[in-house]
Amino acid sequence: MATKLLVSKIRETCYRISPSIHHLRNFSMAATAAAPPPPLQEEESEGISMKGVKISGRPLYLDVQATTPVDPRVLDAMLPYYISRYGNPHSRTHLYGWESDLAVEKARSQVASLIKASPKEIVFTSGATESNNISVKGLMHFYKDKKRHVITTQTEHKCVLDSCRHLQQEGFEITYLPVGNDGIIDLEGLRAAIRPDTGLVSIMAVNNEIGVIQPMEEIGKICKEFNVAFHTDAAQALGKIPIDVEKMNVSLMSLSGHKIYGPKGVGALYMRRRPRVRVQAQMNGGGQERGIRSGTVPTPLVVGMGTACEVAMMEMEYDEKRISALQERLLNGIRAKIDGVVVNGSTESRYAGNMNLSFAYVEGESLLMGLKEVAVSSGSACTSASLEPSYVLRALGVEEDMAHTSIRFGIGRFTTEAEIDRAVELTVRQVEKLREMSPLYEMVKEGIDIKSIQWSQH
Repeated sequence: MATKLLVSKIRETCYRISPSIHHLRNFSMAATAAAPPPPLQEEESEGISMKGVKISGRPLYLDVQATTPVDPRVLDAMLPYYISRYGNPHSRTHLYGWESDLAVEKARSQVASLIKASPKEIVFTSGATESNNISVKGLMHFYKDKKRHVITTQTEHKCVLDSCRHLQQEGFEITYLPVGNDGIIDLEGLRAAIRPDTGLVSIMAVNNEIGVIQPMEEIGKICKEFNVAFHTDAAQALGKIPIDVEKMNVSLMSLSGHKIYGPKGVGALYMRRRPRVRVQAQMNGGGQERGIRSGTVPTPLVVGMGTACEVAMMEMEYDEKRISALQERLLNGIRAKIDGVVVNGSTESRYAGNMNLSFAYVEGESLLMGLKEVAVSSGSACTSASLEPSYVLRALGVEEDMAHTSIRFGIGRFTTEAEIDRAVELTVRQVEKLREMSPLYEMVKEGIDIKSIQWSQH
């Protein structure tokens, strides 16, 4: 009963308060909600134990390529649409529906502004995975009578590669372009791969595992020259590097909310109107989002993504400078204390917030498990359950032993210098500990070339 009275009181208050008051930082409910919960007494005395791992407290979070925390400003914008303005945006007969519809259209404009598109070219989805599926399968299914060939790269996100494999099972042909040691495609190789029946080129803007930025404008020019649709998975690029769909000549672009300090469960698909790009819907229903993505548009999530895009537009330049400085601090800090540290992917054309490092003469799983106090990843969150070395690193030509020792450090908007320094300290300590137990490292220190050794098999 008390809970019901509390919710009723909050709703009543939200009706009375003007919209502008919701955004005052001093009275922000989001500031309280976004703050980490106070530790439990048992956590303080005994630490945290979960899935067989025991640590002294919550670890540092350096895995922002997997997901980002919701920015308090984003949560502020979302809360009214959970509590008081909870109408269905497709309800056309009353105020609740009208105000939700207005909020959705505002969010559509906010997303469009960040990529320099028209709001009419934005379709809301459940995330970048769905957007990728609509783009790859939807476009090829629509043009299946004339176009039977797709070009992509060996380092794409798993959902793009799996969509391509699905098309292969249906009889379409797929060309998987290799990448150089720096993770960047060869433009002449792309040009040579295009055929008269090529319907789509799908190349990720910023790689989720190694942070490499592809030459988007050059790729767009080649696609325009051959009149081929160009799709890009820009989930890791949105809000982090400048995007202009006109300059890049992008036909389809997949976007995600939770990679830019917005909520999980929402994404968007940019679809060019001139020249018009057509896709076959992958879901049947009420025909929302121009029939491309049926289903009720989740107003609070969409509002959150729109606000996240608006905040990103304001903060991008500042974030880029700050994150670049933290990345340099991390890399220099580690290299100053240990050798055999390799940066995977291009060091020039990359997003600074993604630092993928391999540590020579260290067993990879042991390193990851030893860094319990730092939340980092060995690669994509979608494939990290596998013990196989990263297919992205293997595509770069990274040797299997080095691919196994890779760690992806993700630096974001809320990462602090103190966290970077602590991560350096813990990483160095664990690498040194594992190398002390490695006979290979002892041999290297003695000047032995271990690659020249003929190992006997038993």
